[in-house]
Amino acid sequence: MGTQKIDRAAVAETALRLLNEVGLDGLSLRAIAKELDVKAPALYWHFKDKQELLDEMATLIYRRLVAEFDMSPYTRWQDGLVAYNTALRTTLLGYRDGAKVYSGARFTGTDHAASMEQHLRMMTAAGFDLRRAVLAGMTSYAFTIGYVTEEQGVRPMPDEQREGYDIGERARRLAEYPLTAAAGAEIFADFDRRFEEGLRVIVAGIEAATTPGSA
Repeated sequence: MGTQKIDRAAVAETALRLLNEVGLDGLSLRAIAKELDVKAPALYWHFKDKQELLDEMATLIYRRLVAEFDMSPYTRWQDGLVAYNTALRTTLLGYRDGAKVYSGARFTGTDHAASMEQHLRMMTAAGFDLRRAVLAGMTSYAFTIGYVTEEQGVRPMPDEQREGYDIGERARRLAEYPLTAAAGAEIFADFDRRFEEGLRVIVAGIEAATTPGSA
């Protein structure tokens, strides 16, 4: 093993590269250390455990997202929510198990606050109080994370599909349940369209729940 110096950023970058090869279950500090040509204990100077590393990986993913996404052009909060969550999905799909890594992570540092502040200002300027602004953001975010988690369960990477999800074969096996069989084309195909439609439903629900006189 080599004795090269490493830092948190180098470890997280290497972990993200390995993630696309081995997935979250196969990602270990030992494998990362081997890739970096250092001894595994060297990584514990930077990360006490795998979860701390996942937090740093998620932070790096987030930084890449906000580096390419700007909320300021959107004058309607509806368009802003759709655009942000669409960008989030696109970013997460760039990593095998990206949604699992990102979900529940604790961002390191405070650089995520600027983007969140921008979002909350957009929502409060549109008439939301802070509680409802947070609820709207978290509801649309939860939909996106859940959707991408399920999507990556079928397609770990955009050009890769797991065995057992062939729509025609599924329909043949479930022939005695015609509606369930036909639903396969809606569940396991055309992920882009279904995400956009589902997100629009979420946004429409938020809009309906925040109109004057709503509960």
